[in-house]
Amino acid sequence: MNEMMAKAIVLGASALGAGIAMIAGLGPGIGQGFAAGKGAEAVGRQPEAQGDITRTMLLGQAVAETTGIYALVIALILIFANPLVGMLTK
Repeated sequence: MNEMMAKAIVLGASALGAGIAMIAGLGPGIGQGFAAGKGAEAVGRQPEAQGDITRTMLLGQAVAETTGIYALVIALILIFANPLVGMLTK
């Protein structure tokens, strides 16, 4: 019974941790929206520099998106490939 209770606690905590990890998707979303707005504003001021502005904005958004992707990977590991559950059965 103790082993079953410990497994339930680990699985519950893992699900909670996965949910909290997905909150990290808010940061990149807000940052990318802000960058796109500023990029559009900059193109409005200097239309001749559109290529440089767009290239720089997209590079920055790609770097910002990696934070959300890392959070997604951690959440998926916690849900589907949880290493802590394997430690309980040994």
